[in-house]
Amino acid sequence: MAHLPRFSFIFRRSGATAIEYAIVLPVLLLFVLGIMDTGRLLWTYVTIYRATEAAARCAAIAAAVPTAATCTTSSQTQTYAVAAAWGLTINASAFTVSNPACGMQVHASYVFRFVTPWFPGFGGGSPLGTTTLAATVCYPFTPPA
Repeated sequence: MAHLPRFSFIFRRSGATAIEYAIVLPVLLLFVLGIMDTGRLLWTYVTIYRATEAAARCAAIAAAVPTAATCTTSSQTQTYAVAAAWGLTINASAFTVSNPACGMQVHASYVFRFVTPWFPGFGGGSPLGTTTLAATVCYPFTPPA
């Protein structure tokens, strides 16, 4: 009667592929989802910045020529910014309009949620899986004489 060596399972190859797959798959999925989340993050930031820039320009034109533009009040400027943020569902309250020395300034703040749930929160006080995107644009204008 032949006895198998005590540690013969170490030299067997059955199941090695399944174990390698189980080790590599989560890392690969995290990498792919991380790339997708980074792309979404960049797209969202560019969209918010563009909407903020368009709203600041509209407000500056309205300040220079009050009868020629639709952004004569803060609420109209906020509504214009929401319409300019294509593809995002964002509240008008995320945009604030002010009139500092540099011209008409619009500031936007948006909480971005990652698809990957264990993605770290960036910035001070951000909960896990979120980050706050902010954009501020000041568009100069010449007041009417």
